[in-house]
Amino acid sequence: MVAGPHDKRRENAARSRMVAMTQMETPQISDADSFTDGLHALNRLLIVALRALRDEGQSDRACRIAAEAWSVVRKVSEKEAEVLTAALHGLVHSHPKKKESIMSNPQQLDVRDLPPPRRHALIFETCGKLGAGDAVILVNDHDPKPLYYQFQAEYPGRFGWEYVESGPDVWQVRITRQAA
Repeated sequence: MVAGPHDKRRENAARSRMVAMTQMETPQISDADSFTDGLHALNRLLIVALRALRDEGQSDRACRIAAEAWSVVRKVSEKEAEVLTAALHGLVHSHPKKKESIMSNPQQLDVRDLPPPRRHALIFETCGKLGAGDAVILVNDHDPKPLYYQFQAEYPGRFGWEYVESGPDVWQVRITRQAA
């Protein structure tokens, strides 16, 4: 099923509303509960819609939308961003079976022993410190494809992503900072 112009316009309008929401003034104390409750409800509705999109065979599109939403929501609510990260993990069904043949000697970042909520923050922090052309090998206990979508939403085109090992027990991905 191909998205038509109306679907694209609706998607762009929804994205614009989410961005506008993050640019609102900080809610007053009396409005804080209704803001938090509203964000929570909106997040839940979004996740239901994303799952429906995935179930219609549009998993990649659902993941991209979830990652873009995460990129916006994380600026206003760490808790709701974690909920979206968990949902993004649930949206991913498959992973490439690519093996890298030539490997330089990048540092490894093994996050298997860290609690899941801490992993993505550490990975973003580590990759943010990479120089152009430098890489890190991410070692994980599951396919980190949700993270890929978050990188694409937050830093489009600025990081390369190459599977080195694809499970079933260990995944390794070379994340390379692209030249500017």
